[in-house]
Amino acid sequence: MIQMAKKMEKEAMKSSSGEFFRLGTALFFMISVLIYSFMKTGEVPNNVFLAVAALFGAYMAMNIGANDVANNVGPAVGSKALTMGGAITIAAVFEASGAFIAGGDVVKTIKKGIIDINAFGGNTDTFIWAMMAALLAAAVWLNFATAAKAPVSTTHSIVGGVMGAGIAAGGVGIVAWGTMGKIAASWVISPVLGGIIAASFLFAIKKTIIYKDNKTKSAMKWVPIYVSIMTWAFVTYLTLKGLKKVWPSIVEALVFLPDEKKPSFLVAALFGLIVAGIVYFILKVTVFKKGNHIENTRAAVNKLFTVPLIFAAALLSFAHGANDVANAIGPLAAINDAVMTGGISTKASIPLWVMAVGAVGIAIGLALYGPKLIKTVGGEITELDQMRAFSVAMAASITVIIASQLGLPVSSTHIAIGGIFGVGFLREYLDLKNLNEEIVHEEEIIIDERELIKAYNTDLKILEDKAEKQKEDYQRIVTLYQMIDDEEEKIKSAKKELKNAEKVKYVKRNAVKKIVAAWIITVPAAGVLSAAIYFMIKGIVL
Repeated sequence: MIQMAKKMEKEAMKSSSGEFFRLGTALFFMISVLIYSFMKTGEVPNNVFLAVAALFGAYMAMNIGANDVANNVGPAVGSKALTMGGAITIAAVFEASGAFIAGGDVVKTIKKGIIDINAFGGNTDTFIWAMMAALLAAAVWLNFATAAKAPVSTTHSIVGGVMGAGIAAGGVGIVAWGTMGKIAASWVISPVLGGIIAASFLFAIKKTIIYKDNKTKSAMKWVPIYVSIMTWAFVTYLTLKGLKKVWPSIVEALVFLPDEKKPSFLVAALFGLIVAGIVYFILKVTVFKKGNHIENTRAAVNKLFTVPLIFAAALLSFAHGANDVANAIGPLAAINDAVMTGGISTKASIPLWVMAVGAVGIAIGLALYGPKLIKTVGGEITELDQMRAFSVAMAASITVIIASQLGLPVSSTHIAIGGIFGVGFLREYLDLKNLNEEIVHEEEIIIDERELIKAYNTDLKILEDKAEKQKEDYQRIVTLYQMIDDEEEKIKSAKKELKNAEKVKYVKRNAVKKIVAAWIITVPAAGVLSAAIYFMIKGIVL
């Protein structure tokens, strides 16, 4: 008992020291950003607001890293394709690279155009207060969601923050409610599409490889095809989402490309097709050489998806860094533009130091607080292996491609989590189907037994004159009836277990309820919080 108590005390001290280190590192980063911003702007009017906004931006960026990045690497960690340390390293490097390389040099000041910027009437101070409130509210909500182990959309968080501050500053009419309706629709569209696509790929893998007697031969044929499809999807996705902000520069360098402001689906798909073809032939040769060494087991086939999963985690992180860094620096860039120019515009340039706040902040937040959400996404919703995680990664890219072409609003967070739900519910469905087949088989046996009893009853009448024989048959019939009753009880029990225990085993219902609830309240919660912060800032200043 004494040794156990000492061990627990030691672990508690270690945990406390780790928490102190994380908090100290986070505070050091935020204070450094605050000081740098204040010193850089010098005698510029309202530079104090810019410095405080930079502090909020750093806080927001770290919360994005702690919460949102888990969707990119969580499945790879949960399936043991990557270690936690490896996942954090890859994600941090590629998130920062995506932000710096493809984050662009201009950002929209109002995310998704959810409020009318003209409603501020050129009042720069009101606009700055609203953007500061939106930034802090979104960051606080993300912090709360991370503490609750609920992966939520950072885009929806900042949208809610901007909406709430906008209403506080300019009234309800400032909001573009049609746009907000589309965002609300994404709460359903994103997870449903992600779940269906992920489940479809997992079922296809099972049908073409896992359910075959010769899994090795099937894997040699189908693994290169599946990985090539993934390659096409990711190159297309990366071109459409990850490179759109720097596309004009790419067009200047590659003169044979169409002169467009952003990549078209046709160009992106063509890029994907070329790379996918190369990957297919390389994998075909590689898998063929390994064919004699691949065991005819599910575990051996599973390992073939490990390397593609690592690439998927890296590419998803790059695209996320390029696309979602704007959630951290958009309002900050808007405030910087307003402070420096004294006006309000729909787009603002991104100084290098502002981009660095977003990119470095995301990496630091991921390293310090990311593991909590990575564990949740990777294993606390449903159990993942490489094939299931591969299917989730496929859903993450393909769903965005489909939605972008159909003009459907989607959230990458909701897609990834929906994909995890999808593979979990598919496993439940397949096991349900197998158990139902077993139950039908048992019921058929019981029917045969009842037919046998009817035969015995017929014989019983013929044997009335033979008392001992009659007694023997009667006892046999009673025994059979008892056996039938026992079997029927077993079937009832199996059905109850099927409806309850089996479902809990594969998809944790409590996790589903918590995550869905967090999704639904993200926009209103961030909005209310933002409005309150706006009035606090206004009260302090005035």
